[in-house]
Amino acid sequence: MRRRKEPSLTFTFIFISILAFFIQPLPFLSYLEFVPAYALSRPWSFITSIFLHANFAHLFFNMFALFVFGSYLEVRIRKIDFLILFFLAGIFGNFAYLLTNVNGTIPAVGASGAIYGILGALAIIYPTLVVWVGYVPMPMIFAAIFWIILNFFGLFTPSNIAYQAHLAGIFVGIVFGYWIKRRGAYFKYY
Repeated sequence: MRRRKEPSLTFTFIFISILAFFIQPLPFLSYLEFVPAYALSRPWSFITSIFLHANFAHLFFNMFALFVFGSYLEVRIRKIDFLILFFLAGIFGNFAYLLTNVNGTIPAVGASGAIYGILGALAIIYPTLVVWVGYVPMPMIFAAIFWIILNFFGLFTPSNIAYQAHLAGIFVGIVFGYWIKRRGAYFKYY
């Protein structure tokens, strides 16, 4: 009998994010935020900013999405693939923010790029998986298309949301999902 896999990386990322949220008011932690103007002098911030969040609502919704989608995907692919996907999508999300705001001094924080990477991979590996978008159930592939369109139009709406990080994350996830699917390195059940 095969032992059931647990989403340990997902829980670890959630734990680190919650812990970081409670110690975030410490002054030195501002050096962990991703600030495009300081990206070259603070290269670690491409990673550390993934675990920081702007406020409780930001933390809550990101961790809820990470729990739901991360838990589902992590137990169906190799742990190393999940780890690589999470960090690649998060890093590329920050890189996309940098490209669109090279000298910007407004920090970007949050796991959204990494979570969108998970969504993109799920859309490719399990396109018929039914998820709820608001009160509407839809296949994962359509949900991903909806989120891409929503974030694309968000680029043209003034806000404090780094839509470019979301888009970069989901596209990394799509490419990574194709790579995993091509290798057959996933469980073929729901």
